[in-house]
Amino acid sequence: MGWGSEIHSAIESISLLIELLAVTIIVISIVYGSVRYLFDLYFHRADTGAYHTFKVRLGSGLLLGLEMLVAGDVIRTVALEPTLENVISLGVLVIIRTFLSWSLVVEIEGRWPWQKRPSA
Repeated sequence: MGWGSEIHSAIESISLLIELLAVTIIVISIVYGSVRYLFDLYFHRADTGAYHTFKVRLGSGLLLGLEMLVAGDVIRTVALEPTLENVISLGVLVIIRTFLSWSLVVEIEGRWPWQKRPSA
């Protein structure tokens, strides 16, 4: 067993850990956001902006999770399996996840990323 296979195995493990962390972040964000939303509705009534706060919490967790999933895919594709087919698949996944991230930013902030924030 040479260094190459050990490095390959380590990179594979790192990629898997990053993806597991991403899924964990997404699940925790969903559970935490939902519990806080129900708590806010029950104790503070609906007029406190509970839905907006829920969207922000959930969206932030989803954004972080998506970014980490992309990182795991990039590590796996570039370091382990750099075939043309895998690189094309990675490109498509990155485009889809980037679109999802932009959609989440628009949903959370109510504006495009390049638009100025409204004055308070």
